[in-house]
Amino acid sequence: MSQLFTPYQLGPLSLVNRIAIAPMCQYSAENGNATDWHMIHLGHLALSGAGVLMTEATAVSPEGRISAEDLGLWSSDNQQALAKVVRAIRQHSAMPLIVQLGHAGRKASSRAPWQGGSCVHLSDGGWQTVAPSPIAHAPGETVPIALDEAGLLQVKAAFVAAARRAHALGIDGIEVHGAHGYLLHQFLSPLANQRTDAYGGSLGNRMRFPLEVHEAVRAAVPASMAVGMRISATDWVEGGWEIEQSVQLAHELKRRGADFIHVSSGGVSPQQQIPLSPGYQVGFAERIKAETGMPTISVGLITEAQQAETIIASGQSDMVALARAMLFDPRWPWHAAAQLGAQVQAPPQYWRSQPRELKNLFG
Repeated sequence: MSQLFTPYQLGPLSLVNRIAIAPMCQYSAENGNATDWHMIHLGHLALSGAGVLMTEATAVSPEGRISAEDLGLWSSDNQQALAKVVRAIRQHSAMPLIVQLGHAGRKASSRAPWQGGSCVHLSDGGWQTVAPSPIAHAPGETVPIALDEAGLLQVKAAFVAAARRAHALGIDGIEVHGAHGYLLHQFLSPLANQRTDAYGGSLGNRMRFPLEVHEAVRAAVPASMAVGMRISATDWVEGGWEIEQSVQLAHELKRRGADFIHVSSGGVSPQQQIPLSPGYQVGFAERIKAETGMPTISVGLITEAQQAETIIASGQSDMVALARAMLFDPRWPWHAAAQLGAQVQAPPQYWRSQPRELKNLFG
């Protein structure tokens, strides 16, 4: 029996299998509002047979957007636009939905990847960025303003307000974005955080604000919503954030009621040296799971069905998340189930599509 296609309880959420669709930025929103693109994009992924669908990084404030075209959840307009997408998905799919809430910090005010992804300076129509410390992400980029006490409270309140909007939308869970060099990761990493107050210096101080945000989000929504965090397990830079500190963060998240931890890496420094290979981040998830018992989701160049099956069957992580592989093959779970002799959920409109030799593919 395929372990990849066994049910899993992710906090309060009952999932039909161990496959998650990872958040993937689309840079296609208008003033933070979901558009027809999101209806098409998320709609067809909701028919893929995966266990859970995570939306792209969704900004909790306008200045927290990676780009001007980022999805947002800071206003009633944002909420109403996303509600249309959620309603359509709910009509045709039972797949649980998790929204990833984030703030880009010093990596905000950037162009979309197909426009080069570079910093948009204030003189070119960009906006002033904020961060733990006034240190630019890369030479020549906008120097952020260090968040003071009032600024920290505003960011935390923005996460709470967005979390409440997500609950009002009927979304099933929240992933707090603490990875990929964005604001909460910036607080964790000594490469970006050189504060001398209670939010900088020691590991406990650097973890303080991300943990405060998690606690605030957890308290803002009912226990029926899953709440977890995505982290970068290492900066891949000497002297930066690394796996030992990630294990400690996972311990603290577990103590504060986090339902899962989604383990990625990198993003805080252009000096990173990442040794890319299939499943190159899975070992980080495996260590965090082994040392903390925290439910873990692994991600990163997981592309093959047997590869994913081995990760789950060997206990390296509790779930696997696919991003680019899912964009390339939106029916990846169908094809994985066919290879592994498992069943997958599919809408009845598509039942006729299964090959004759796979007559029991759709459960």
